[in-house]
Amino acid sequence: MTSKLLSTLSIAALLTACAFAQAADTNAAPAAASTTPNAIIAGPQKVAIINIQAAIANTNEGQRDLDALQKKFEPKQIELKSLSDEVDNLKKQLAATTANLNDDERNRRVQSIETKQKTLQRSLEDAQNDYQTQSNEIAQRIGSKLMQTVQNYAQQNGYAVVMDYSSQQSPILWAAPSTDITKPVIEAYNQVSGIPAPAVSKPAAPAPSAGVTRRPPTTTTPAAPKPAATTPTPK
Repeated sequence: MTSKLLSTLSIAALLTACAFAQAADTNAAPAAASTTPNAIIAGPQKVAIINIQAAIANTNEGQRDLDALQKKFEPKQIELKSLSDEVDNLKKQLAATTANLNDDERNRRVQSIETKQKTLQRSLEDAQNDYQTQSNEIAQRIGSKLMQTVQNYAQQNGYAVVMDYSSQQSPILWAAPSTDITKPVIEAYNQVSGIPAPAVSKPAAPAPSAGVTRRPPTTTTPAAPKPAATTPTPK
């Protein structure tokens, strides 16, 4: 999605809290058995990373629901594009004929353009806010269920900590691609949900805009951060 999902912060916080709680339980034994120098710390010690935003958007359920949301807003996008074109044409006409207009006619046209411009701006903001609200609702609904899949996958595969790198503020500086569990978590979630894959895989829908609809790269599964990069690249 082009807009960040508000639920990501709460999901990431919950995920980190659960992971560190599990790690704390694992490491509690050595304190009690400190008198044994060669005591072996039992339990999972592996660390994994995940792109929660991409995972939500690229599950079968996420693709289905975000595609439906995009289709719902297509009429509004067409309306905004039409109004934007009208404003642009009026500006071009004014620029081309301004030398032949008297002050009253020029002022009348300028006011008309300004009025239409304000209407366009208000309609665009309303549509973007409405779209963002509904996309966040989808993310929260899927994200709350996805957390259980993340927890199950981590426990089954011996991970003590799972960290989210979808935010630009992610503290992860480097991670091996093998630690990225985004793809297997998506696959595990799809199996549990039972929702079939869309006929044609589509990217997350962009927010409504007055111009031509911009689509993000068509990536069905986010790639892990590359070892050469200084920071993981959010998807």
